[in-house]
This record gives sequence, structure tokens and C-alpha cells, in this order.
Amino acid sequence: MVKVEAENRNRIPFSQRLFWSIFAMFLGFTVCFLLFQYQREREFAQDKLNNVLGNYNYQLFRRTQQTNDINKVVNQFIEDIPQKDLRVTIIDPSGKVLFDNSGIEEFNNHNDRSEVRKARLYNEGFAIRSSGSTGKRYFYSATNIGGYIYRSSLPWDPYTQRVLTINKDFIYFMALMTLIFFFVLSRFTFSIGRTISKLRDFALNVENDRIPQNEYVFPNDELGDISKNIVTLYHRQRKAKDELSMEREKLIKHFQYAKEGFAMFTAEGREILSNILFVQFVNVISDNQIRQSEDVMEVKELEPIRLFLNKNIPNSNRKRKVLRESVTVDKNGKIFLIECILFLDNSYEISINDISRQEEESRMKRQLTQNVAHELKTPVSSIQGYLETIISNPELTDEKRQFFLERCYSQSTRLTGLLRDISVLNRLDEASEMFDLAEVNIPKLIGEIEKECSKDMEEKKISSEIILPGNPTIYGNYSLLYSIFRNLYDNTIAYAGEGIKITVNCYKEDPKYYYFSFSDNGVGISEEHINRIFERFYRVDKGRSRKVGGTGLGLSIVKNGVNFHKGQISAKSSPGKGMTFFFTLKKKI
Repeated sequence: MVKVEAENRNRIPFSQRLFWSIFAMFLGFTVCFLLFQYQREREFAQDKLNNVLGNYNYQLFRRTQQTNDINKVVNQFIEDIPQKDLRVTIIDPSGKVLFDNSGIEEFNNHNDRSEVRKARLYNEGFAIRSSGSTGKRYFYSATNIGGYIYRSSLPWDPYTQRVLTINKDFIYFMALMTLIFFFVLSRFTFSIGRTISKLRDFALNVENDRIPQNEYVFPNDELGDISKNIVTLYHRQRKAKDELSMEREKLIKHFQYAKEGFAMFTAEGREILSNILFVQFVNVISDNQIRQSEDVMEVKELEPIRLFLNKNIPNSNRKRKVLRESVTVDKNGKIFLIECILFLDNSYEISINDISRQEEESRMKRQLTQNVAHELKTPVSSIQGYLETIISNPELTDEKRQFFLERCYSQSTRLTGLLRDISVLNRLDEASEMFDLAEVNIPKLIGEIEKECSKDMEEKKISSEIILPGNPTIYGNYSLLYSIFRNLYDNTIAYAGEGIKITVNCYKEDPKYYYFSFSDNGVGISEEHINRIFERFYRVDKGRSRKVGGTGLGLSIVKNGVNFHKGQISAKSSPGKGMTFFFTLKKKI
């Protein structure tokens, strides 16, 4: 701690580091700009003097073309210009000096002079150097005209130096800008430093669990807004933490008094919390006594849960989602549903629920359905007997044969439908995951059902109105969706009466569900039957139901089909006012 505090004392404040970092970058930029501008001004001054001397070269060329007395032309030209000490040189293509007014009589080949080389290559060239002939320093400007080099030069005297002097106003301007930037940046970084210091003080108080009593005042800028938001968020988080602590206490109390065994564990298998029933239920399941919740994985009946955890907890590549595993254990006259939920942080919870009663009810329902299916085999045998009689007695009259065939066909159709409905219900109860899913267009599906039912609807003078705004489409199982609407149509056609109207309406839609109503204005049923019409084999009028050939499972299939699609269904009716079914279907299950 002492070392850390010493380091904090010796650490340069952030505002100073920010200031010197930005100022150093600005100085670097300024120096680069000054160097660039200095070179640019220098080249500009040289180009300006070179243009003047280059113009002299072209004037000399034109004058020498008018007379052969070059010396006279040059002297006259020098008399006409302000630079009386102008040196003029004319060089032929081979580099020989044809004329020079410097008074030197012998010259070396001048093609090796830098300004001459540039003029040979680019038609123009200039240089500042000492003359190899006179030994003096000159500013040379050479022009290539028809292969001949006309060269003018001025001695490096105060006049020439003054012409080439660089304007230094930009240096003073940049110095002023640097000074202004220094003061603006220091003010800006000082303001940031004060804000950060207040934030650091606030963070230290929070770290030491000393809730700040004083109100922190921040500047009216973006950083100040962020700082105020941080302080506000802390107070909200503190309040939420206190509320969450209270809710946690409530949740723990709930688990302690719940009717199911519950325990939560870390990824390493250490207990976080558990209730009394958890250990009790585990001891009912286990052959050996368990004293601690953490020993639950030693129970052999929970082997699938242990394998599930061993497979997924070390797997860093598993999809980032909550995983679930469940197992049913039948032990010591009890049936337990054991569920394990593996969370994103690899912690997990195990719940043990005594489902003996529910399982028994479910078993009784399945047994009832199986018994009914078994009993229906006897009428099938009778049908086969009728058919055998027809086959073995070819002398039967056509009238009797037709009568037997019609009876056989009617009964076999009814029995086939009943067995199909029972099979559908069994699949929904025991293997709902086996149903295939696809996009199902509801208007198209209802259109197909109306075509199939059109003959029966015409016979009973039944009309329909389909109101399906938005072209509802559901990602679900086609056969179950078909069964929902087909059974509602068949139920209405069979029992609602004649001359009625069927209305199918999608009256509401939200991001997850479609809301449907299926209604008629037929005879309806009394309210005492409403709560039982979705039970298997329940009939409002048993005699009439047998007469029209219903199986007693249609509305049960409707309810289970709606439940499969994560929806709810209810009904309302009264005698003489028709029947209305309200149900929801999830858009994508």
C-alpha cells in the first residue's frame, strides 16, 4: 500500500500529461510548417530573381540577332537596366564560351557548369556558386535558346542578398499562434483536470464505501454532463442494489418454503443456496443418506445430470445460451422430475419436483385413450364380418349388399377418424418435438378447408366471412394448424344448425402473437358445458353426437394444437346466441 501511494504521489497529473502531449504535437507541427514555409519562401525569392535574369537572356538574344556587334549590344543593354554589374555569357552547343563581358580571355568548357546542365535538360536553370573563371560568387541564370546558352549573372553582393532575403512575417505569426494555443490549451486541460480530480475523489469514496455526502459540482460541458451522469448512475445502482438485496431475501425465503427441492451451485459445484426439501427429496431418491447438497452428484439416479454438466461446463465453444436438462426418476413409490439449468457463467441450479400425482393423472389419461382405442377394435371386427358375409354369399340381393356396404363404410370412416384423433393426441402428449415446423399461410389454409367443407356448408346453407388483415403467417406445424381450423369448422357444421354464418377474424396482432376469433350465430350451448367442452370424449348431447358421427376429440385436439403453438384458447356461448372461440397463436414457436 505504501509503494502504491508513493507511486501516486510521484505520478504526473493527467491534465499536465494531456497538456504537454498536445502542446508537443502542436510544436512539432509548427516546426514542420516553419521549415516548409521557409524553404518555400526561399525558392520563391530565387525563382523571382531567376525570372528577371531569364527575361534579360531573351532580350539579349533578340538584340544579338539584329547585329553582329555583340559587345556593343551587351554594353547598350547594361546601360538600359539598373543592374550595371550584370555579367553576360554566351555559350555554343559544344560548351565553348563565345562571349563574356567579365574581361577574362580564356575559358574552360562550360557545359559542366550546373546551371548550364540544367538549361541543356530543361531549357532553364539557375545556380548560386563561385565562378571558376573569376573566383567570385554569382547568382547564375541560364537559358537554352536554339542550343546556345545565354547566361546572366549577378555578383553575390548586398543587392543580390537583399533580393533573396526571405520574408519572416510568417515566423512571427506562428509564434503568436503558439502563444495563444498555449494559453487556450492550458485553460482547457486545467478544466478537464479539475473534473477528473472530482471524479477520482468520488471513485475513492465509493471504493472505501464512504457514500459522498457533498454535492459534486461539475462544469457545464460534455465532460461535466458525463460526470454528473456517472454520479447519478451510481446512486441509481446503489438504490437498485439495495432493492435487489431485498428481493434476494424474498427469493431465498420463497425457495425455503417452496414445495419443490431447490439448490444453486457455482461452476465448481459449491453450494450457493438450497432449501430443506432438496436434501429430503435427494435422500428419498438415493440409496445412501446424503447430508450435504454438494453430494447430490454422487447419487446414481442423477447420473444424466452429472454427465450433462461434465459435458457443457468445460466446453468454452458452446453456444452462449442457457442450457437445460431434465430427468424423471421413479423411486420408492414417488415420481420426481429433476431439472438442471446451466447459466451463462457456468453456475447451475437443480430443482426436484414431486410429480407423482400429475404423472398418475397423465398415466390415467393415456390409459383411457389406449383402452378406448383397444375397445374400438371390436366394431372393426364386426365390419370385417359384414364384408366376409358379402364375399362368401354372392347370391345376396343388391339391396342387402348395398346396405351392408354402407354400414361398413360409415362405421369404418368413423372409427378411422377416431383412431386418427387419438393418435394425434398421443403424439401431442408424448412426442410433441416430432412435429415438423414450416411457414404456414393462414388465409391459404382456411381457403383449402372451405373448399373441402363447401358441400356440407351448401347442404346446410352455411355462409362464411373471413377477416384476416395483414396476411397472417405462422411458423408452426401445418397438420396441427389445419386440425385447429378444420375441427372448428366441422364442429360448427355438425352442431350449430342450418342457415347460419361462420366468421373467422384475426382481430389483433402484436410482435409475438396473432389473436383469432372463430364464431357462429347458431344454436349455441348452455354455460354449464363451456368449461368442459375441451375435455376428451365430452359430449354436450351424447345421443345427437353419435347420430352425426363425431369422435368427441375434436375440440380437445383444437386445444392441444393451440397449446403446441404457445397459445391459449377459451370459449363463450349461450343458447340461441351462437358460439365463439377466442385463441392466440404464436408467430414463431
